[in-house]
Amino acid sequence: MMNLAIKTDHLSRVYKIRGGKKSSPKELVALQDVSLEVHPSELFGLLGPNGAGKTTLIKILTTLLAPTSGTALVCGYDVVKEAHKIRPIINMVSGGESSGYGLLTVRENLWMFAQFYGLSSKEANRRIAQLLEVVGLSDRMNTKSSDLSTGLRQKMNIVRGFLTDPQVLFLDEPTLGLDVGASRDVRRFIRQWLDEHPERTILLTTHYMAEAEELCDRVAIINQGRVLACDTPSSLKHRLQREAIYHLEVSQVANHYPQHLKAIQGIRKFVLRPRDGYAILDLILDRDETLAAVVNALTANQVRIINLQKREPTLEDVFVDLVGKSMEDVERGNNGANHSES
Repeated sequence: MMNLAIKTDHLSRVYKIRGGKKSSPKELVALQDVSLEVHPSELFGLLGPNGAGKTTLIKILTTLLAPTSGTALVCGYDVVKEAHKIRPIINMVSGGESSGYGLLTVRENLWMFAQFYGLSSKEANRRIAQLLEVVGLSDRMNTKSSDLSTGLRQKMNIVRGFLTDPQVLFLDEPTLGLDVGASRDVRRFIRQWLDEHPERTILLTTHYMAEAEELCDRVAIINQGRVLACDTPSSLKHRLQREAIYHLEVSQVANHYPQHLKAIQGIRKFVLRPRDGYAILDLILDRDETLAAVVNALTANQVRIINLQKREPTLEDVFVDLVGKSMEDVERGNNGANHSES
């Protein structure tokens, strides 16, 4: 157990939701039978849509929430029985949070947080200056945090997470709400820090496929509180190497069109996404020859193909293969009108 950074065994969390005065509480299952092992020096990703249970799992691992059943260990310590041993050696950053005090400067906020962890003022100021330089915030050191943009404030939060040099760092959607440039800077810093501190461990949650693929050594795909698959991004994608994957842009289609695709043998999964004036059709086929039947069906329904590409599998394709919907459809609460399984 001690040589694992994180271990969960049949971990579950159920929330009681109270209705009216006379109605009995309902249950919401946030996590169900989650068993994971994260090794030291890993950048381990939890990939799933909003509401999949990622944040609930992080709250349990950071001792903020007790599990309903099962066990969880961080650095060999039980999150329920030994929380006081875990808290000094971990840290956590959540995307979109507005931590700190707006009247304090960036340096003052970070210095105050360092004191909570027992760092000396000299060491805290050294680390603050070093980390702010890395993320490009040195010139804002004496700026009130309330005067920072969302992106700069999140960079300050990222520095706060790394400031205490935690053995295990939990990053919950760290690039949420950031623009492309700020997100790229944060991802670069995360990977650089772990490369320079190979004895440390990072658990990252995200619903961005590209982020998981770029950063993570291993990824657990989670949906509706269950872990559906866990492996390296390349191994997860390799499971689809035998299938033919196509991306089509087609003229706008009628709502009934998915019924025609369901009748075609050889379509393993498909996702249809309406866009402004056209639609995107992603296909996972058992074999290339099935594409001819798809093209014939499109033509028969007066659907024009604007663009067609065969491509290598992505984590998005893996998610569709496991769940039957795209991440986008799951997050929209799609009832399945635009997807199908053979």
